[in-house]
Amino acid sequence: MGRIIGFIIWLICCFIFVHIGIISLKADKPVGFFAQSEPPKVKDVKAYNKAVAKIWFFFAAGMLILGLPLIIGGQNSPLIIISIIGTMFLAIGICVIYIFVENKYKE
Repeated sequence: MGRIIGFIIWLICCFIFVHIGIISLKADKPVGFFAQSEPPKVKDVKAYNKAVAKIWFFFAAGMLILGLPLIIGGQNSPLIIISIIGTMFLAIGICVIYIFVENKYKE
């Protein structure tokens, strides 16, 4: 039962990132990516926001896949290491991807 509750909480986090992506996609002004940072001045606001939204959607999908060991493994399963380390690399990866997106659209 505990692993089901853990996976449901994991899913809620995934939906939060999908929601952030939807907000980014619908925004009229450039959206910020990192916390407490000003969004850059961009050439094409719509394309930039769409690219940022794709990053958030990719992150949510990656987290969903990385959460599967919560369902597959039993309680105290070492498979949770896959979720933890995978999420860390996923977070680093989206930061690197964002840097490329920012450089592409920056004025």
